[in-house]
Parts: sequence; structure tokens; C-alpha cells
Amino acid sequence: MADRLRLMAVHAHPDDESSKGAATMAKYVAEGAEVLVVSCTGGERGDVLNPNLKDDVHILRDLPRVRRDEMKRAQEILGVQHTWLGFVDSGLPEGDPLPPLPEGCFALEPLDVTTEALVREIRRFRPHVVTTYDENGGYPHPDHVMTHTVSMAAFLAAGDPAAYPHAGAPWQPLKLYYNQGFSKEKIVAFHEALVALGEESPYADWLERWEDRPPRDITTRVHCADYFDVRDQALLAHATQIDPDGTWFQVPRDLQASVWPTEEYEAALSYVPIAPDEDDLFAGIPDVAAGDELATRGGLEVVHDQRKASTL
Repeated sequence: MADRLRLMAVHAHPDDESSKGAATMAKYVAEGAEVLVVSCTGGERGDVLNPNLKDDVHILRDLPRVRRDEMKRAQEILGVQHTWLGFVDSGLPEGDPLPPLPEGCFALEPLDVTTEALVREIRRFRPHVVTTYDENGGYPHPDHVMTHTVSMAAFLAAGDPAAYPHAGAPWQPLKLYYNQGFSKEKIVAFHEALVALGEESPYADWLERWEDRPPRDITTRVHCADYFDVRDQALLAHATQIDPDGTWFQVPRDLQASVWPTEEYEAALSYVPIAPDEDDLFAGIPDVAAGDELATRGGLEVVHDQRKASTL
């Protein structure tokens, strides 16, 4: 290929990129691919989740700026490019009944507005692969669900010359995946491995309270255990969001590498075939993306469509 392979990871808030697919991104950067993280919001309405910092007045005085600084450090650790899409965090509504979302937040923006913003980034960066969240947002935060909706719309619009003609020259990504790295099977595997070693498992209570959901159709497992350390460093860069003594870090990395050395994805839409037991998000692409001749969707047909309606 004349160009390097390019991956775009679309996320709702700063820190999401480090908890979902970070080792995969670090692996591809090390192998020479270009990786761009798109943060749809600045995480302005997030809370300080690290108990060690919850009373730090310097952080509380300007949490949005702190979170931007944390994102910059995580970006540097992962070796990725990064852009802010520029929308405002919706917050996670709590209570019964749930309060309305705040005016002007990302989840309430018109879809044409949010889609055009992401289409501009797709056409500028020209990714071959896009990753995002499934129809449930991975978990039901309104910004995560909106990120899914916007990603799907922009993926289909970016290669259409008639869509958003002022947002740059058309470019059609060839594959779109959902991050699916958090599953009951993974937690059970860690729990059983710790118990077998005579160690206390932090997951026993989790599993007792687990609410089963329909299983996801995992299509792709990327082996990336060599980059778990980079992933963890990026997570810890988001100091306001990540407790260094929390569950994230209670399974030794060497045990993780032996028990669960992959990050999982669900191919949602693809213009190239998805092979059984796929282990590479770029699989099938170098053979067909030798230049810009596939910049538009014309002549391309979706050969893999695993989209589902939202169950929220």
C-alpha cells in the first residue's frame, strides 16, 4: 500500500479510549499503522471517581481542563493521534424519575450536526477501519448511545458524495467494529484463575449481581497482551477517573496475558468479508485498499451486516 493502514476509534469521553481497545491501538501503532482517537465530548459533567482525589480543590476548580490534560498524557502513552469532536458531555442522569438531559448536551444535538462533525474527521483522516460502541452504547450512558448512532450514520455518509458535500472529499471506511472487551466470560475466567491460585478474587460479588444479557456475536479477537502495560499506563493517566487500587489492577498482568490475551470486537458493517476466527481488524483490507480508488461508496456492497436495533 502507498498509505499506511489507518484506524479510527470513536469514543464518548476522555478515558473511554484507555479502557476499551487501548492495547489493540498500541499494538497497531507499534506495527506502523496510524491510529486516531475521536473524543465526542470533553467529559465536562463527569465526577472525580478516584477516591484519593475526590477532595482535591485544584481538580474540582476546573475538572474539564484537568480531564483534557489527562487525555493528552494518555494519547502520548498510547502513541495515537487525537481530536476533540467538540460536543458537551450529557452527564449520566440518576434518580427516579430520571431528570431530563441538560440543554445543549451531546445526546440532544441534532443528528445531522453530530454526523457532519464526524464525517469531517473521517474524510480528513481517511480510516480504513472504525471502532465504536454497539447499539446499547456498551452501557446505557446517553453519550455512549449517541456515539453509536453518530458513528453508524457517519460511516455510511462519509463515502457518499451527495452527503455533507462541504465536509471534505468523500472517503469510505471499509469496516466498522463494536468494542466488546467486557464480558461475563472474561470476568469468570479471571475469577476462576485467581481462586485456583488461592488468591482473593475481587469479582465474586460482581458475578453474584451480574444481570445476564443476550450474548454478543464476537467475530474478532486481537492478540495484544504485549501491550497490556501500555494500556494500564494510559488508564492511570486518567487519574481523576481511575482508582489505582481498584478492580482494574487487581489481576496481575502476567495472569491476564495467560488467561485472556486478547481484546474482542464485533464486526458490525463491512465491505470486505469477515473471515471465521478473525484476529486482525485490518484483515482483508490491504488487498482491496491499494489507493484512493475506493474513496467513495460507489460500486461497493456491504458483505457483512450485523447491526441490531437498540434494546434500551
